[in-house]
Amino acid sequence: MASKYRQFDRGRLRVLPLGERTHDLQLGRWIGLEEETPAFAHPDLGTVAERLRAAKAAGAARVLIMGAHLLRAGVNRHIIDLMERGLIDHVAMNGAGVIHDYEVTRIGATTESVARYIASGQFGLWRETGELNDWIREAAEEGCGLGEGVGKRLLESGWPHVDLSVLAAGYRLGVPVTSHVGIGYDILHEHANCDGAALGAASYRDFLVFASTVERLEGGVVLNFGSAIMGPEVYLKALAMARNVAHQEGRAIRRFTTAVFDLVPIGGDIHRELPKTDPGYYFRPHKTMLVRTVADGGESFYFCGDHRATFPALRRGLLERA
Repeated sequence: MASKYRQFDRGRLRVLPLGERTHDLQLGRWIGLEEETPAFAHPDLGTVAERLRAAKAAGAARVLIMGAHLLRAGVNRHIIDLMERGLIDHVAMNGAGVIHDYEVTRIGATTESVARYIASGQFGLWRETGELNDWIREAAEEGCGLGEGVGKRLLESGWPHVDLSVLAAGYRLGVPVTSHVGIGYDILHEHANCDGAALGAASYRDFLVFASTVERLEGGVVLNFGSAIMGPEVYLKALAMARNVAHQEGRAIRRFTTAVFDLVPIGGDIHRELPKTDPGYYFRPHKTMLVRTVADGGESFYFCGDHRATFPALRRGLLERA
């Protein structure tokens, strides 16, 4: 049945080249592995580092879930280094993470000012970035996940900053980098070449890859950097699926570690759920990742700080225990 409602005609849009955009983040934002980073210290950081090393030794999952702001913090090289060392064996990001990774790899810059470009309606409508829609459709046609397909194309691109691409590193190393998108969330969805069916198929395949990794979570670690909704929700559903199958097979997925890194202060005991009358109840990383999913044998940690400080601090802790 055809829809009875009028749809927006994307053919009317004016799409401009990235060369005409003012980029808020330039190449100097991305930190070298030996560069000094902001100080961060926390007594539990060493424990999380030890759990990651133990998980690697046991072959258990070492998952990094991230919002796009972790890439905007300039720590791509630190993420890739931990992937190369086998201390992270799955990266899950949202659609915005893919966009920032692509733009940095291609032009060494990313991020536009919403305030600057929304007034004229130009926000998000940049020609080169829209090419990602073609890559995503290609990934869906080839039976690949979104992250895998884009990672392969970035690795083969020959672009000048491929060393900064987390997606390309994942494809090179055989470490899944999955992208969990919401329709209408990302600037790619504004473009005329966006194929919603392909986008859904490729991202759903990524979700199933993620759920497969979660099956190895017993004795493992989940890190959540700055993802307030996507990370906790995707993790929750994947854990339900993995535990459903494990229960049927007489196994358990109970003893693992979760660590949330964010800017939101959590008052009181992080291991207790807040009442629904408290606005903090609706901060999903707290109730989902720090309380509910570890209640029957796991352990959780919370670190409040800037990603530009916390992620390098975690890496230093891991290297100190090498």
